[in-house]
Amino acid sequence: MADTKEKILITSALPYANGPLHFGHIAGAYLPADCYARFERLKGSDVLYVCGSDEHGVAITLSAEMAGRTPREHVDHFHSINTKLFETLELSFDHYSRTTWEGHVKPSHQYFTDLLNNGFIEEKVTDQLYSEEDEKFLADRYVLGTCPFCAYEEARGDECGSCGQSYEAIDLKNPRSKITGASLQRKATKHWFLLLDKFKDKLTAWIDSKNWKPNVVNFVKSYIDELRPRAITRDMNWGIPVPLEDAEGKVLYVWFEAPIGYISSSQEWAIQKGDPDLWKQYWCDEKTKLVHFIGKDNIPFHAVIFPAMTMGQNQAYKLVDDLPANEFYKLEGKQFSKSDAWYIDIDDFFSKYSADQIRYAIAANAPETSDSEFTWKDFQNRCNADLLGKYGNLANRVLVFAHKQCGGKVPELLDLEEMDREFQAKIQELTEAIATAFSQYHLRRACRLIMELAQAGNVYFNDREPWKDSKSEEKRSRMETTIALCLECLKTLALVSSPVIPESAQKVWEFLGFESKLQSLNWEQVLGTKLVSGQELKRPEILFKKIEDEQVEEELTKLQSLSKKQEEAKEIAIEPIKDLITFDDFCRVDLRVGQVLEAEEVSKSKKLLKLRVDLGSEVRTIVSGIREFYQADKLSGSKVIVVANLKPAKIMGIESEGMILAGAFSDQLKLAGIQDLPPGATVS
Repeated sequence: MADTKEKILITSALPYANGPLHFGHIAGAYLPADCYARFERLKGSDVLYVCGSDEHGVAITLSAEMAGRTPREHVDHFHSINTKLFETLELSFDHYSRTTWEGHVKPSHQYFTDLLNNGFIEEKVTDQLYSEEDEKFLADRYVLGTCPFCAYEEARGDECGSCGQSYEAIDLKNPRSKITGASLQRKATKHWFLLLDKFKDKLTAWIDSKNWKPNVVNFVKSYIDELRPRAITRDMNWGIPVPLEDAEGKVLYVWFEAPIGYISSSQEWAIQKGDPDLWKQYWCDEKTKLVHFIGKDNIPFHAVIFPAMTMGQNQAYKLVDDLPANEFYKLEGKQFSKSDAWYIDIDDFFSKYSADQIRYAIAANAPETSDSEFTWKDFQNRCNADLLGKYGNLANRVLVFAHKQCGGKVPELLDLEEMDREFQAKIQELTEAIATAFSQYHLRRACRLIMELAQAGNVYFNDREPWKDSKSEEKRSRMETTIALCLECLKTLALVSSPVIPESAQKVWEFLGFESKLQSLNWEQVLGTKLVSGQELKRPEILFKKIEDEQVEEELTKLQSLSKKQEEAKEIAIEPIKDLITFDDFCRVDLRVGQVLEAEEVSKSKKLLKLRVDLGSEVRTIVSGIREFYQADKLSGSKVIVVANLKPAKIMGIESEGMILAGAFSDQLKLAGIQDLPPGATVS
C-alpha cells in the first residue's frame, strides 16, 4: 500500500555562528518552526525538520581575528553554545548540521557549476580594495574610511554609521584596514556574478501563484523589480572554494552557499539514517510541502535569491511553498544587544525558569504580524495567570480531587446533563480551532485558544461543584461524570499544548496514567481514545512555580544596571576638528530652511527615510539616514536645515537632492532646525 502521508520539509534560517543566540532569534525562526513541526508530526505528516550553523563569511573571519581565534575555533565555539541553547529549549530538529561539514561542498559546487553552465553566472573584473601591507583584498567588513556623502571619518565599508548612506567600499575616501589601519588601494580582481536580473519574469510569475501575507508578496515584487547581477565570490581562504581552475584564493560568497545548507543538512541526516538517498524523497518530490521559517530581514534570500538559484540549476529541487516571515522581537522596548548589555543571560535564566515557561511566553506573544517584545512583567503575567492560574490549576485541582474522592482512578462517565454536553462540545470546538491555528502558523492564536480550553475546564469544574455532590450518595454518579469529563479535558489539553510546552504536556499525560510518549502518538487517535474507567491516576506535582514581584524587580534592576555600566564604560570619542577652510569655502555651501511635507521608510534599509522637503521655491526629495532616531509619520511639518547645493546622488535607487543637517554624539542624533523661519530662508 502506498504511503499517503503528506511530506512536510521544514527549515529554520541557519543561525550565524558568530555570536550567541538570544530570545529574539528564537521568536523569529526557531520556536514557531518547532511548534509547527511538532503539530504536523502529531497529525501524522511525514516531517523532516532541518537546520544548521552558517559558518562562513567575512564577518566570522573578522570576529575570529579580534577574538584571537582561528575561524574554525570561532565557529566551533558558537556552534556549541547555540546547539546547547536549542537543546535546552527542546527544539525538535530531525537534524542540526553546519556548513563546515565536508558534505556541504558538493551541493554548493553543483549549484555553482549548473548556474555557470546554464549562462546565469558571469565572470567580471572589478576594482576592489587591496592592502599591500596584508597582501590581500579586503571585503567591506574589514574596511573603514571617510564617507563620500557626509565626510564622517569612521564610516564602514558598506554603510555610513553617521548619515546612513549606502555605497560600495571602493567609494570611501582614504580607505584603511579595520584590523591594522593600513591604507588601501584600488586593484583589479576577478569575480563571478549571479545574473539575477535574468530571473525576473520567472520569479514574478512564480510569486503571483503564492498566497502569502500581502506585505511579504508586495515586498518581494518590489525587490524583484530591482534585481541586478550580484557578486557570489570573495577573495579569501575561509569558505567553499570556487570550483574552477582559475579561481585560486576565491570562495563562494556566504549568502550564496548558506541556504544550500538546508539541502546538505538533509543529506547528512540521510547518511546518518543509513540511506544516503533518503533526503531525495523530500527535496526531489514536487508533492513535498517546503516551509521556510525566517525573520523578515531574510525575506529577500528565501523568497527571491534562493528560489532564483534553484530555478537556474539542474536538479529537481523543491521551491518554497510557505514563508512564515516573522517581525522583530525586542527586549523591554529595545533591540537585544550584547554590546550594549541589553540582553538576558541564558545560563542565569534557565537556572530559575523552565524551558516551557519561556516557550509559552514567546509563543503567546510571537511577532507574527508586527514587532513584539519580551518584558519581565509580561513574562510574569503569562506564567502566573496562564500557565499556573489556568493550565496548572486545572490539572492540580481535578487530579487532587480524583485521588481524594475517586480512589485515584478514572471514574465512570454516566448520564450526561445539558451542561456536560455543552462542555464536551466546547472541548471539540476549541480543539478544532487550535488545530487550524497551528496549521496556519498562527501561534499566538493557538496559545490563546489553549488557555481558553484550560479556563473552560476550570469554569465547568466550578459550576458543577463536585465537592458538594461528593457529600451525597445519590449524587455521586453526577460527581463522577464531572470528574471524568474534566479528565477528558486534561487529556485533550495535554495533546493540544504539547507543540508549545512539551515537557509539561507530557507530565499531564502521565498524570492521567499513560506511559507512552505523547509526541509519538497521533492527534486523531488521542482525541478518539476515551479514558478507561478504573485507569490508575498518578498523584500530581506542581507544574509551574509562581514568579514573585520581587523576582521581576530584581531582573529589571539587573538589566538596567548592566546596561548603565556598559554605557558608562564606553569611551565617548570627540571627533577631531577638520582641516581649516576659508570664509569663501564656507560661503559656497548653501544652507536653507526646509519644511518636511511627508516622510516614508526606504524599503530594504534599516536607517533611511525618504523625505519630501519644501524649500520655498521648490520641493525636493531627500534621503536621510535618520530612521533609527525619527519615525516617518512624526516628521511631517518639521523644519530642518538643508544643504541645498549638494550634488544629487543615487541612494538605494532614489535620487537624493540635498542633505539634512543633524548633530551626532555617541549613539544620539538630533535634527537641526529653525522653527520660526519660512521654507527657503537662508542659514549662515
